[in-house]
Amino acid sequence: MTLTPRPQAEYRHAYKAFRAIGTRWSDNDLYGHVNNVVYYSWFDTAVNGLLIERRALDIHAGSVIGLVVETQCNYFSPLAFPEPVVAGIRVAHIGASSVRYEVALFAADESLPCAAKGHFIHVYVDRATRRPAVLPPELLSVLELLK
Repeated sequence: MTLTPRPQAEYRHAYKAFRAIGTRWSDNDLYGHVNNVVYYSWFDTAVNGLLIERRALDIHAGSVIGLVVETQCNYFSPLAFPEPVVAGIRVAHIGASSVRYEVALFAADESLPCAAKGHFIHVYVDRATRRPAVLPPELLSVLELLK
């Protein structure tokens, strides 16, 4: 039996782009830290915000939309309101119609490793038919910068 190595926290230098995320009072759970489900929302917010900001994705009128088909997260240390969070983003794989994004969440202290890291895979589909579509050139150019 081959054991998979335990995931390790990474530092900021392993990521290509960054987005600030504000925590909210409602993000904390009864245990006094951000609830695990919020991390997935932050992954989606960080990646889509970056793509919109860089004009690689038009969520209202673009010909393609990204559908999440897989997601995963490893947790290393807690985050809590009112602590600011920074999401580090990189692209691990670009397919014909899919992208694997990797995202790490960092506390404000730049010397610390990530508090959590994970990935999600978008399959880009035609807005009308919901069938897989080739990645548009404006999206591909941004994705290449994140590899």
